[in-house]
Amino acid sequence: MKLKNYILLFILIAVQSTFAQVKFEARVSKRQLGINERLRIEFSMNQEGDNFNPPSFASFEVLMGPSQSVSHSWINGKRSFSKVYAYVLSPKRKGNITITTATIEIEDKIYKTKPLKIVVTSSIIQPKNPNDPNYIASKNIHLVTEVSKTTPYLNETITVTQKLYVHPSINISDFSTIKDPKLTGFWSQDVSNKQLKVERGEYKGSPFNYVVLKRTVLYPQTVGSIKIQPLVLDVEVNIPTSRRDFFGRPLYQSVHQKVSAQLKIITVKALPELGKPNNFTGAVGLFEFDVTTNKTTLKHEESLKAIVQVKGKGNLKLFQLPKLVVPSSLEVYEPEHKESVRTNYAGMRGVIKDTYTIVPQYQGNYPIPELEFSYFNPKTAKYVTLKSVIHQVSVLTGAINTAVVNTPETDKTQQKVVEITNQFRSFQTQATLIPIAKHQFFKTTLFWCLLLLPLLLIPMVLIVKRSSKKSANDVRGNKLRKADKLAKKFLSEAKKNLNHKAEFYESLHKALHNYLKAKLQIETSDFSTDKIRSTFDSNQIDNGTTNEFIQLIENCNLARFTPISETTMQQDYEKAVQVINAIDKVL
Repeated sequence: MKLKNYILLFILIAVQSTFAQVKFEARVSKRQLGINERLRIEFSMNQEGDNFNPPSFASFEVLMGPSQSVSHSWINGKRSFSKVYAYVLSPKRKGNITITTATIEIEDKIYKTKPLKIVVTSSIIQPKNPNDPNYIASKNIHLVTEVSKTTPYLNETITVTQKLYVHPSINISDFSTIKDPKLTGFWSQDVSNKQLKVERGEYKGSPFNYVVLKRTVLYPQTVGSIKIQPLVLDVEVNIPTSRRDFFGRPLYQSVHQKVSAQLKIITVKALPELGKPNNFTGAVGLFEFDVTTNKTTLKHEESLKAIVQVKGKGNLKLFQLPKLVVPSSLEVYEPEHKESVRTNYAGMRGVIKDTYTIVPQYQGNYPIPELEFSYFNPKTAKYVTLKSVIHQVSVLTGAINTAVVNTPETDKTQQKVVEITNQFRSFQTQATLIPIAKHQFFKTTLFWCLLLLPLLLIPMVLIVKRSSKKSANDVRGNKLRKADKLAKKFLSEAKKNLNHKAEFYESLHKALHNYLKAKLQIETSDFSTDKIRSTFDSNQIDNGTTNEFIQLIENCNLARFTPISETTMQQDYEKAVQVINAIDKVL
């Protein structure tokens, strides 16, 4: 009998240890799929763990995830636990793909899943069900890349515009970028688009709404064919259904649609060799050129500024200005380069300039020779050369250089050196100044004020401390003030989240709730429509304002389950501000 009991006890312990075994495994929705399909993978465990590390998913695009779900259950007095990490993937290539192991730490031990082999085939032609939300989304959303010019010259301005076309029968609630276009071979700059503006247009002859997602200004840097890889987006689309809500408005079904623009090929032409000036440095566009000086007469210990400037539109940041050449009797320093260039949809426009500091060494008259600047005009397909005027500089005082005639600094003729003691006088950066009068601080008015100030501060500190203590003891008042601050905070957050439905209505609901708590002392436990009506009536708030306030709260609750347009969100925000102002006037 005892032996039988021992055997039963051993079996019971073995069974319990089996049920307590840790399980961590990976499951996929399918082992074989087309490259245009999606794959769902789940990592499940039967005990709580930490430090979950998923596989790299190098051959997939992660469309969603990780999303988590946790479940607890008690069956016949036994507890079961399950936790799942889920991802939605899209394959990048065809062939055999191995999803490597995932790891997690449970009770100080590392557990791994088994590798999974997935076969990705060519695109699968899916049946075209006209009522299928994914099919409806694919036919009513199009991403288009527009290029201002497909055969530009080297360094000529071109603009790439990304437009998202949406049929008026559907709505878009959100989108995210899966892959940005690669712009290898271009100098590029994005043009800021502060707010997306919905405009009306046509797509293949049918009326569509569209938004300009981004504009990019490009300057090709290599000759030949250059590919602009397509932009790829994941768009959350709201498809109307035949069902209606309580108010008779259509209910929407949300689906995710992957849209891609077209591959664009730009053929870049080389600049013509015929007629190219020797001083050409790569400027392409339409420019003006000038050389100016801030003075024409000066003394030998003074300096002057000479400015070499180019303004206009074109590749202003991609070429060098011509170097200033002056006679050897004028000492010239390295220029200070400045750019005042703005980039819009038409390309770069503005001014670039080099400012030279010139110091004369001898008395006399010196010419600043003319400079030449050449650029290529893509509209006329011709080179243009501009010349500056010759400037005469007169140095009135100083030593006279009789050893050599003035020549440009490129001349290597040796000249007699004459000592000039005050050559850099205009560059003095330090001064030895002595104060006119010295002031005594001891026993002055300021001295006595600073001495007595601590004694005067003591009663002020006591008063502030007493006031702070009184305020801290006012629990109800502090609670109401805190609620008022929270109402203003959440209303401000609602305004910032006008483009995000869930965050907007959550912030708006919290703002209305805290406003009632601060102004009318309605606690969370009493937050109901009847309580709001009775409190508003007792405070002599008119029925119109009461109904609008309650309608706002109902809209906040309704927005959790139905799609809402940005126009409705803007109207609800404006109505909330108006209702709160109306209540403040009564209270």
